[in-house]
Amino acid sequence: MKLKLIAAAVIGASFVSTAVMAERVDPNLPDYESVSGISGNMTSIGSDTLNNLMTLWAEEFAGLYPNINIQIQGAGSSTAPTALTEGTAQFGPMSREMRTSEVQSFEDRHGYPPTMVPVAIDALAIYVNQDNPLESITVPQVDAIFSGTRRCGYPEDITRWGQLGLEGSWANRDMTLYSRNAVSGTYGFFAENALCGGDFKDSINEQPGSASVVQGVSESINGIGYSGIGYITSQVRAVPVARDEGEEAFEVDNENYPLARFLFVYVNKHPNEDLAPQQVEFLRMVLSKQGQEVTARDGYIPLPETVASRVRGELGID
Repeated sequence: MKLKLIAAAVIGASFVSTAVMAERVDPNLPDYESVSGISGNMTSIGSDTLNNLMTLWAEEFAGLYPNINIQIQGAGSSTAPTALTEGTAQFGPMSREMRTSEVQSFEDRHGYPPTMVPVAIDALAIYVNQDNPLESITVPQVDAIFSGTRRCGYPEDITRWGQLGLEGSWANRDMTLYSRNAVSGTYGFFAENALCGGDFKDSINEQPGSASVVQGVSESINGIGYSGIGYITSQVRAVPVARDEGEEAFEVDNENYPLARFLFVYVNKHPNEDLAPQQVEFLRMVLSKQGQEVTARDGYIPLPETVASRVRGELGID
């Protein structure tokens, strides 16, 4: 699928230009202009990470089209493929790409694959309590904290803050781990990229949503967890992350931050037919200057026009 190839290429080629635009939307993005005759109901089922952003986009869209109603459910990315396959949703937001088995199930039903639409870029932050003095962390250390398999190569299990160099009263404090649950695309992305494909420890406190991970860390002085940067609050800190020992640690808004990913909205688009007008206009707005301003306001990294224009072209909505 061409969109999949675009996404793979852009992560490497375009993230430098997008990360520095966390607070600024690409001025080359087109302005969205509303059209007549758009009304009806639509449903979005999928990612919790994208729940806030989909809600804000829906509100922006409803402001332009008062006769549109969009219902949004954000239980987790794993709920999106089934909803799209069964036709119970027009949009399937996901914080990861569909698995081969999910694409196959859709294709078995419809005769063609689902269409993947990159809509924003997220930095997956490692959160600690605001009072925690930890200055930085490496990916292998993150793996040794959250996983018993330690596939990233750290030499020992990490359970206490002193093992990361904290001293005084922090040295012997045990860590409290907060994680998303297995239905979440964030959970899968973290396992693949921060745990090097390893398994989570049984001691993690699984949370039903991204906000609950951050809340858990904010309420526990010993807490550490991971969640999208859009969920940061003043009660937690996002720790700079290095790829390995001896390498530079980068803040979440730096182009070299190691835990960055695309966020997607999947749709059911027949290869020889146009999407419904409501879907076309919603995606056109999301991929416009106004839509990506909403992305930036919600704390995520907006797409550059070089990416958005290619996506619009693939969808046939330029």
